[in-house]
Amino acid sequence: MPRVSDAHREQRRQQILDAARRRFARNGFHQTSIQDILTEANLSAGALYRYFRSKEEIIETIAEDALRQVTAPIGQLTRRRPLPPLDAVIEQLLTNAEDFGFRPDGFAYIGPQVWAEALRNPQLRELVRDRFAEVRDALAGVVRAEQAAGRIPTDADPDDVAGFLFGSLLGYVLQRVLTGAVDAKSYSAALGALTGGADHARATLGD
Repeated sequence: MPRVSDAHREQRRQQILDAARRRFARNGFHQTSIQDILTEANLSAGALYRYFRSKEEIIETIAEDALRQVTAPIGQLTRRRPLPPLDAVIEQLLTNAEDFGFRPDGFAYIGPQVWAEALRNPQLRELVRDRFAEVRDALAGVVRAEQAAGRIPTDADPDDVAGFLFGSLLGYVLQRVLTGAVDAKSYSAALGALTGGADHARATLGD
């Protein structure tokens, strides 16, 4: 019997994940059965269990991939030197997300399910916390650069501001998915107006 190549194994594994992601995005983690995934992937149970021990393992793998799709672009953008202004960083992140995050099986439709699943799955909760901490750290670097440029008050705690900004990004995802009433340009412009407005208020009213 000919040996199965690594490339073939990876292709089959990805076939399973893609099928599961489509089903999860449509029906949710817990309304999707292993049989649903098999039907979507057009595979037998034996083929699936050669790659994943359980549906839980498939969920965790897809969750990690969804989190990586969020964290990787933020890390890349915030490593630029010199750093772009905050509103430009946010607009670029949200614009990039439009290309892959809001397709029918994109992270915007998987992410909220991951957050909910993390409430009951300790291993997934730890993963979410670690990835979210990476995002906050990256955003805190942007905040420090904004403080040095005089666009954010220097007495603000960068980690606190980064937490607020990250919450705004998560809020964008939920609003975009649930209502469709937001877009990257106007959302980032509003955020820029808030940071600029705070600076202007301090200059006008005094410390």
